[in-house]
Amino acid sequence: MTRYILMTAALALTVYGQGRGRGPQTMASAVKGAYAQIKNNITQAADEMPESGYGFMPENEPRSFAGWVGHVADAQARTCAGLTGTQLNLGASQMTTKADLVAALKKSFDACDAAFDALTDANATEMVNAGFMGMQPRAAALYGVVVHSNECYGAMGVYMRLQKLTPPSTANMGRGRGRGGRGGGAPKE
Repeated sequence: MTRYILMTAALALTVYGQGRGRGPQTMASAVKGAYAQIKNNITQAADEMPESGYGFMPENEPRSFAGWVGHVADAQARTCAGLTGTQLNLGASQMTTKADLVAALKKSFDACDAAFDALTDANATEMVNAGFMGMQPRAAALYGVVVHSNECYGAMGVYMRLQKLTPPSTANMGRGRGRGGRGGGAPKE
């Protein structure tokens, strides 16, 4: 029950925070906006990390950069496909090449695009099976995908900085595109 209260509070804050200056936000549009932003950041990070950086793993860390990309792809595929009534097992956590991982990540975002596109204000509170998270309101399950992906992107951003690359969320802020726009992640001098 506490988890649902916290998720509802997080969604309410998202709706409040994102709605300023752009008209009213609905529950569905707020969740979809948060998803679009993290999708952009993770996709750009995976694209911008050179192949040589995919094997990079700081000392005492559980995953390489490739491991983080694979983890995001597998988690998203499993959850989002399940929410649309399908099953998708990518095995991305076992992949090591940039090409394979970027392709798996795209498949996972395709599955999530379908799940997020199906979210409406009318079905946001419908109880759905969110896999290992159990039964949850549809919006909470999808917001859980956003939260998890943001946590993973945070680790990926540190790995990028250790490789002298600027994470996309930082690079886009200076270009007025910090909220989901495309921009390069070129290293800062």
